[in-house]
Amino acid sequence: MIIYEATKGDFVNDVINDAIAIKIYNTFKEKSVHTTAGEINSWNNSMEYMNKVLNTTQIPDNCGVAIEYRIPRTSNRIDFILSGIDESNNNSAVIIELKQWDKQVEAVVDRDGIVKTKYYGGRPIEHPSYQAWSYAKLISNYNESVQNNLVNLYPCAYLHNYFINQDDPILHHVYDYYTSQSPVFTKGDVFKLREFISRYIVKPDQKKILYMIENGKIRPAKSLQESLEKMLKGNEEFTMIGEQKVVLEEGLFLARNSYKTGKKNILIVQGGPGTGKSVVAINLLVKLTCENMVCQYVTKNQAPREVYSSKLQSSFKKSYIQNLFKGSGVYFESQKNEFDALIVDEAHRLAEKSGMFKNKGENQIKEIINAAKFAVFFIDESQRIHIDDFGRKSEIYKYADLYNVNVVEMILESQFRCNGSAGYISWLDDVLGIRNTANSDGFEFDYEFRIVENPNELRTLINEKNNINNKSRIVAGYCWDWAKEGRTNENIYDININEFDFHMSWNLNNSTTWAIDRDSVNQAGCIHTSQGLEFDYIGVIIGKDLIYDGEKVVTDFTERANTDQSLKGIKKLYKENKEEALKIADEIIKNTYRTLMTRGQKGCYVYCCDNGLSEYFKERLNLIKKAEEYFKFKFIRKKAAEDEDEYSLD
Repeated sequence: MIIYEATKGDFVNDVINDAIAIKIYNTFKEKSVHTTAGEINSWNNSMEYMNKVLNTTQIPDNCGVAIEYRIPRTSNRIDFILSGIDESNNNSAVIIELKQWDKQVEAVVDRDGIVKTKYYGGRPIEHPSYQAWSYAKLISNYNESVQNNLVNLYPCAYLHNYFINQDDPILHHVYDYYTSQSPVFTKGDVFKLREFISRYIVKPDQKKILYMIENGKIRPAKSLQESLEKMLKGNEEFTMIGEQKVVLEEGLFLARNSYKTGKKNILIVQGGPGTGKSVVAINLLVKLTCENMVCQYVTKNQAPREVYSSKLQSSFKKSYIQNLFKGSGVYFESQKNEFDALIVDEAHRLAEKSGMFKNKGENQIKEIINAAKFAVFFIDESQRIHIDDFGRKSEIYKYADLYNVNVVEMILESQFRCNGSAGYISWLDDVLGIRNTANSDGFEFDYEFRIVENPNELRTLINEKNNINNKSRIVAGYCWDWAKEGRTNENIYDININEFDFHMSWNLNNSTTWAIDRDSVNQAGCIHTSQGLEFDYIGVIIGKDLIYDGEKVVTDFTERANTDQSLKGIKKLYKENKEEALKIADEIIKNTYRTLMTRGQKGCYVYCCDNGLSEYFKERLNLIKKAEEYFKFKFIRKKAAEDEDEYSLD
């Protein structure tokens, strides 16, 4: 998605007429994308500088200009792109990362591609050259036109307020690789940047290359389970961007520090669904293993461990795989600092006790901290989906204090699932009543969300998508018993919605890799077989444990199946403490559906057993359509106003 698109000549005119920031702002509003006054001021400032750079006959008037281009399947945006033809008639695009920085940075020599500034609360951030370079890499990964060398990308960074000093940290030799690939231009470098651009933009393209970038065929997204084997063989399968890069480098730094000094460190990484927690976790595992550290990837969830193992078994010995991927309940007998690093994914799922009968050990968080010189906990407390889930930040800090361990806490926010729509996650939270958000009236970007009237329609949609690449599945809330006699036979149906003659089996227990098995699309998965994994499209059957009462979304734990272990003991607690039991059940049921409804990278289809909930979802979707119609009307009015040079910020 491009927010502003024009020829260079039109861009220069918009800047001269003081219209550029208003046009960008109004287009953000039309596309229901949130922006701030600070961003408007940044556009005003930066576009004046870009006008100085481009206001020359060296760069043709009919080359393309794009501002605020969202990279496919992410929530990250590129500030400025110029497109045109080079001297050899090759298609070219110059990517420019714009910064308002006016204070000297601090070089961070013990992390790759990271600097510190007075901005962002003084916390570490990507070097601007790394940022522009990583954006170019992402476009190359996703866009087949770029990948097939039909478009050449040339990234750079422009810090137009930054006075460069001799031996300036922004040009420290630790950044040489990135600054050579993506040069830095600072205050006073108008002519240098102009020369850089004119090297690649010699002839006009009439914005055709922008069209290729914006509308070119998008390569299928990489899934972690598909890429794991190559990663363990040393291939860079994922380009870390934004907070991902900063978190990865912080984890590597803390692990190396603990390895050298023997002093414990803990990293807590908080992030919602699709923010790349597992990708960063696996990258940490791979890089630390390559440095000969004794480390393990830890998750309570069996499903992702089994899927990863299945993907690796053709290339690695079983003993090697089993030693890399561990459940969370195996450390109660571990010695202090037995491991150099333990990388705990889905840390919100950690339990207090271990063992089948919960009679082993004392506390899984305590035992992991004891066993590791360095422990990293990737956590999202809104994905706690079991009454025994004990993983909370407060518990990590409690045992960190006990062992006198240094704790660093970081956040992942950028969205890489749900087609990069962080707004969809926020909208879903608002709709389910998990928390009030600014996305009550909808979400931006191209994510397919649909309410269906019939579960058979849901099955048809998922089957059609699954026929493409075996990456679509149906999941359901745990409102139907898992019959013992049918646990190895998909022709014995557990989920029966008789009014539609719909019948389906739960996932079978004779396979631990339901998420990737060829025929498992015929079985419905549950939260335990899907959490921690992702699909292209997900079909969700919402049972009668989640309904709409005419005013709000409410939960009913009595509708859960007798075989459901996630709320085991809730009836007893209800008799003892009704308010506490309802609070716990409400959290777990809503978190379960939130997690299920965020497994799809491209789309989510939903069937609700409760008609009231179905109608409520459709009402909320209608609000999105009304907002789109409103902004379409505003767009038409704005276009008419532009003819008379009338602009407004309303």
